[in-house]
Amino acid sequence: MKTIFIALTAFSLCFFSCKQKEKQMSEETTIVADTTATASEMAEEPMDSVAMQKAWEAYMTPGEAHNRMAAEEGKWTDEMTFWMGPDTPPQKATGTEEIKMIMGGRYQVSNFSGEMMGQPFEGRSTLAYDNATDEYISTWIDNMGTGLSVARGKYNEESKSSTMNGSMIDPMTGKEKQTRQIYTIVDDNTRKMEMFETGADGKENKTMEIIMRRA
Repeated sequence: MKTIFIALTAFSLCFFSCKQKEKQMSEETTIVADTTATASEMAEEPMDSVAMQKAWEAYMTPGEAHNRMAAEEGKWTDEMTFWMGPDTPPQKATGTEEIKMIMGGRYQVSNFSGEMMGQPFEGRSTLAYDNATDEYISTWIDNMGTGLSVARGKYNEESKSSTMNGSMIDPMTGKEKQTRQIYTIVDDNTRKMEMFETGADGKENKTMEIIMRRA
């Protein structure tokens, strides 16, 4: 009896093992089949290289917005009015700015130098117009900080101005605060830039106005 029990047990283990092996082989076959089907589907949908080339050509080609940027090439004199706080009297400063286009007329670079609060002041901005998103993107750095300000916005043909929203770090709190910039084309030889900041109380205050005149 004991011998029969041992034989039946061995048979059961063998049968179970064979079934497990068959199941494993079936699963592996299914995985291979699925992988083959996926590879086949990918092969049936090749990337349209012609459409990709046209899209990149449109993306990299300067347009009307870049022509507006190029029209500002040259030297400008800047008259600045700025406010250190909402209840403080305005302060004045002057400076010069040189604007040029780079990389085949795709980007604008502006270098500013002057004096602010009795100290030498220099700054640099870059301006791009992204054909894909239909918006301006600007960056700003200067020698009175170690951060980088970035802003994005649209151009309004009717008002001849662009409104750009961004952010900057408040060195007093170490926290980010929101900014808004309005850049207006007054005429061929005059530009106006207005800067606003949103304080901790949620109120927006005007912090700077620059009148640019072609030198």
